[in-house]
Amino acid sequence: MPLAELVPAIAGAVSIPVIAAGGIMDGDGIAAALALGAEAAQLGTAFLFCPESGASAAWRQALREHETVVTPAYTGRPARAARTPFLDELMAGPEPLPYPLQGAVVAPLRSRDGYGFYLGGTGAARGREVPAAELVRTLAFET
Repeated sequence: MPLAELVPAIAGAVSIPVIAAGGIMDGDGIAAALALGAEAAQLGTAFLFCPESGASAAWRQALREHETVVTPAYTGRPARAARTPFLDELMAGPEPLPYPLQGAVVAPLRSRDGYGFYLGGTGAARGREVPAAELVRTLAFET
């Protein structure tokens, strides 16, 4: 369900604060989430491109070059990640083992570039490679 539909539906149904998350990469996204009834916005992928994140160059590159997909193929639990050729192979294979067994099976491959599970959201193409403090200042200004 798109965030633009989900936030007002949840905000109208609960009496606790709603935190919008998913696809928010800039101040316009934060402002939109707040206008829809969220009390706050959570950004994840936007911070993956900051040098402080610890995300490898291969991780950032995978998110820039590939669309993302939600799949349990890598860990046994559904998660959104870059749809790399390796992830395509896993998704085409047999059903994943239950969590955490599936992750243990693919663990020996994790240190090889291209075989990682590059978590990230749909807005990765709009990620900015700036320090986290600068990103926060920019997001506040844009919002």
